Amino acid sequence: MGVRRKIVEIDQELCDGCGVCVPACAEGAIQVVDGKARLMAERYCDGLGACLGECPRGALQVIEREAEEFDEKAVEEYLRSREGRQEQMACGCPSSQLQSFDVERACEGANQPVQHPARVGSRLTHWPVQIRLVPPTAPFLRGADLLVLADCTPVAYPELHGDFLEGRVVLMGCPKFDDAPVYVERFKEIFEKAGIRSVTVLTMEVPCCQGLPVMVKKGMELAGKRIPLEQVVISTRGEVLRRASLVA
Repeated sequence: MGVRRKIVEIDQELCDGCGVCVPACAEGAIQVVDGKARLMAERYCDGLGACLGECPRGALQVIEREAEEFDEKAVEEYLRSREGRQEQMACGCPSSQLQSFDVERACEGANQPVQHPARVGSRLTHWPVQIRLVPPTAPFLRGADLLVLADCTPVAYPELHGDFLEGRVVLMGCPKFDDAPVYVERFKEIFEKAGIRSVTVLTMEVPCCQGLPVMVKKGMELAGKRIPLEQVVISTRGEVLRRASLVA
């Protein structure tokens, strides 16, 4: 039976499925389904809105309407039912999905000597590289072509240094676990002060990664700048899935 109460509403037009809101909901009421954050059941949402501040798109709000009553016991049972599932951890974010990859190698070549290529030196030209640790006034940022990495991409993409890092200044961080407003403010300050020439953002294919280019673009807008911005999406198998120009 419905009662009039506060409950979270998700704007499906604004939501880009980044998944940042998912771990912020202790009740597990929000999950990413078919690329969008959705309320799994009204009775799982307590209406407090702890998830609101995590959304980089402003897609969540608390409204008052007739809804199923919040059921704490049902929440406990729901969370227990999710424990130990390999498909997703309790937070429900698809980026936590457990996967095992087989190394593809032809049978006839299995007993042949492996020829290792010569080791290529690092293309990194500066330190630190974490977004929160690099000051907007850092000398190496001046007039730079910026490479913003979701911090899983260097592990997944083996040719990162040669294909993307050379000639660029790199900043990296995690759009899921780090503070989105802090990132937006840092990018704003960098774009205001550093004279950045271009930005390339590398993300993984998982939904929670897609918040990173949003933060970069928001910082650019707040700084009143229009700088060429490209997103490159990497698969969990280390392949370039797609490239998209977000700002021409």
